[in-house]
Amino acid sequence: MILEFPRAFPADSAERRLPDVASARALLAGYPAPLDTLFARRRAEWAALIEGSGDQALLARTEDAVRLAYARLALRHGHLGSDFHAYHNEGHILEICADRIDRVVAASGLGAMSLCDWCALMLFGAGHDLRQREAPQLIAGVGANERASIEETYRILAVCGFSCEHDPDLYLATELMIAASTFDARPPPGGYLYNAADLVQSGGALAATLDRTLDMRDPHWRADARLVQAYRLALIAADLDTANVAEPFDKFARTAENLCREREMLSGRSLDAGESALPVLGFLTDGQDRFFFELHRFHSEPGRLAFEAGKQANASKLKALCMGVRARIALSGSPANGEQVIAAYRETLADLLD
Repeated sequence: MILEFPRAFPADSAERRLPDVASARALLAGYPAPLDTLFARRRAEWAALIEGSGDQALLARTEDAVRLAYARLALRHGHLGSDFHAYHNEGHILEICADRIDRVVAASGLGAMSLCDWCALMLFGAGHDLRQREAPQLIAGVGANERASIEETYRILAVCGFSCEHDPDLYLATELMIAASTFDARPPPGGYLYNAADLVQSGGALAATLDRTLDMRDPHWRADARLVQAYRLALIAADLDTANVAEPFDKFARTAENLCREREMLSGRSLDAGESALPVLGFLTDGQDRFFFELHRFHSEPGRLAFEAGKQANASKLKALCMGVRARIALSGSPANGEQVIAAYRETLADLLD
């Protein structure tokens, strides 16, 4: 590990219950998880890369790792567990491993990267949000959830047949990709209607300053081709993670609502309680505006090629949505609770989509 964080996040109950791929398959039996369809499509579409890689088992091991991570997240924070997170659940894995990677392939071409690189991005999509309940603590800009997810992803890789000795590039890329996805979204001091503690952590994704972080660890890292490639993949991975800004606008807006619901849940506020009204209003208006126009940026050329046009198409719509929510709330008077704000948000969105 180039970032050299101390190991501090042992296996939890979900990891102990699902120690291997067989247990993941058993949990997912009968659950409508479209993993097999995705994997079959990947094998067909990536056939030339698989043939040319000289490693016929690489994609199979990647599929096993994705399946195990998917099952653990479904159990830990998804539809098969008791601690549901409205955004960080198993559906987010599919968003990245299926649709968003497809868009990068379509924009840049399959030959733009090696099979190992594409598999690394799949592993990122599966592993980067595995842990969501760690006590907030940034070390060198990397969040505790991300550090815990790196450790668990390493354990998943080992269970699925990878090793540091034989797959050093994948391990290095996994570390940098997950670390660089740390997103610092704290509002400025004294600003907005929600508290900094309600959000992940100000400045956007760590990917923007990852090169400086690496400079502090090893001033000569650019002479190491493996590190340079891992850094490149980290920038692409950060773009994949935040490409919700480029989704069709109704989906982007639903993403914001899901994030809002999750943040209120993590803060301990009920959306039916009056104390949630102002934080929800702040998140869905000032917060979204700041995320989209100030904090978010694409860090890689493949990311820009795949997603920039979609983001630009959403810019004026987001401005209209935020203004519309504020106007609707002003006309109706102070909202009683967060659910009332979300109802106004949905009504405003429906008007924009008509």
